[in-house]
Amino acid sequence: MSASYSESPEIDPGSRGEITLLLEAHHRGDAEAFDRLVPLVYDQLLVIARQQLARWRPGGTLDTVGLAHEAYLRLVDQTLVDFDGRQHFFAVAARAMRLILVDEARARSAKKRGSGERPITLDRIDVGAGAHREVETLLSIDRALRRLAEVDRRIARVFECRFFGGLTAEETATALGLSLRTVQRDWLKAKGLLRRELA
Repeated sequence: MSASYSESPEIDPGSRGEITLLLEAHHRGDAEAFDRLVPLVYDQLLVIARQQLARWRPGGTLDTVGLAHEAYLRLVDQTLVDFDGRQHFFAVAARAMRLILVDEARARSAKKRGSGERPITLDRIDVGAGAHREVETLLSIDRALRRLAEVDRRIARVFECRFFGGLTAEETATALGLSLRTVQRDWLKAKGLLRRELA
């Protein structure tokens, strides 16, 4: 599966250090640090939200700003999450957005259950090949990813960061605290396992 990923938007180098400092302060229990973080990460949250909506278009009511805000509210609620740096924060944000879209898609498809879904393959969701952006596709991928996480949580997280978060292999390694080689190996393994799940 060949996929294309958008480069993360450039953030001012000075802001990179401030983001890390605020995440560390949040980790130490400074509740206000998370609020001060918003202006520094807002633009990139919008980029991630735009990528998620462009990929899936589940036909819901959320727009880019709405999805970014919903994700932020979920991140605020996750007071026990220890964000390990900037990339980890954005990986968690991307996961929150995916779960928001899945929740919305699940609600919308509740009335259509049993209407004869077509089998989903990874080729159909390959961004480079023109992904099918249907509610059923998103839900099928979510179910397969949850089953994969039961087998190997780390591999599922690598797939989530690369595919849903749009992170590079290097960014994924940083976000998850893994070696680049491990991420590359897990990425290939995840695609193989998910192909079998979706089949």
